[in-house]
Amino acid sequence: MTRQDPRRPQPCAEQLSHAALDQEAEEVTLAVMAASRLLIAISARALSFTDGTLTLPQLRALVVLDTCGPVKLAALAATLGVNPSTALRMVERLESVGLIDRRTNPRNRREVILSLPPAGRALVKRVLTHRRTEIRTLVQQLPAAARAGLVPALKALTEVADEMAVDPFDEMRLVGGLVDDPLNPPPPGVPKGGRRRSKDRTT
Repeated sequence: MTRQDPRRPQPCAEQLSHAALDQEAEEVTLAVMAASRLLIAISARALSFTDGTLTLPQLRALVVLDTCGPVKLAALAATLGVNPSTALRMVERLESVGLIDRRTNPRNRREVILSLPPAGRALVKRVLTHRRTEIRTLVQQLPAAARAGLVPALKALTEVADEMAVDPFDEMRLVGGLVDDPLNPPPPGVPKGGRRRSKDRTT
């Protein structure tokens, strides 16, 4: 049996506790990253099943427009985290296949307003419905105990992430990109740029 050198400092209980917490946090981080990759793969499959010609970034642009309504091009670029020229190329591609409506704001001829035509909204709905169905099928295969434990864990993670999460609607407001559709004004009592849709529109 090896004897410990009494002159060597021994780790205290607090150090051991921190090390255990760090190890646990690393394991949880890796598990969440793996789940994230799974969800991205499910989104890619849902998009491929619905429309194999589009990419995930293009789908995200459509989802942002579906969530936020008419927006300016610069605001869409900021929300997607790309430069305006990249966003413009994406918009031109989606407009060419009838999934985005791009027009000049009649109230300000220098502004380009982006919105979704019915075909764009229908595509977003089909993709998200397909993704939801696949995730539901996956979840139903979990043992009951695992499902029960997953719900509070995911809710807790979402609550902790609230301050870091970026809601497309809030991001649009931040960059001043939300605009009311000049050809479809909001009903009385709705604030400007205030026609918010469901938050269950993410990719």
